[in-house]
Amino acid sequence: MLAPEGKRVLIPLLILTFAVGYFGYKLDHSALKIAYGIIGFLFVFSLFFFRDPQRPFPKDENTIFSPADGKVVQIKDVNDPDVGNDVVQVSIFLSVFNVHVNRVPVSGTVKSMEFFKGKFLAAFNHKASEDNQRTEIVMETSNGPIRIRQITGAVARRIFCYADPGTAMAQGDRLGYIMFGSRTDIIFPKTATLNVEVGTVVKGGMSTIGTFS
Repeated sequence: MLAPEGKRVLIPLLILTFAVGYFGYKLDHSALKIAYGIIGFLFVFSLFFFRDPQRPFPKDENTIFSPADGKVVQIKDVNDPDVGNDVVQVSIFLSVFNVHVNRVPVSGTVKSMEFFKGKFLAAFNHKASEDNQRTEIVMETSNGPIRIRQITGAVARRIFCYADPGTAMAQGDRLGYIMFGSRTDIIFPKTATLNVEVGTVVKGGMSTIGTFS
């Protein structure tokens, strides 16, 4: 399946690909033929990027599932005004080759959702967590509050977020989508046992980040 967020990119690219290809070969215009090849490649790559695979999401209230596909690039202790002092932040880097759908890691109720304007540093830069444009979601769960950050990268300039304050969301639900390379952070209490380390490759809604005892 394709992510619905990709329609605004895929439809114009499809029309442009056919138009440039048609006139390029009809007029035997070499420059248009080259443009057709380039635009066609971008269209095929976009089809790959906006894939949205169907997955059998497990359900477990005591498990924190990964909110995104990608690689864990940072694990650190932080102080968070909503989650608490001395809690854990796990940062996941999403390359352009990863699925970019964000998933709800733990069932709960959305306490708040805020959008912050900021920079567009490379998403693997650890300063991106605080300096880049981002969306921050705080959820109240049966095991305490958690925070999820959707963070733009150097190329990503658009975040979709479907978390509305006061809404109950279940594990595996679509939390949002980030365009073309990004970073997703999750912050949770140390009452959960950490199940990943830096370098671990994770899948959204499937890989276990932590487990509450």
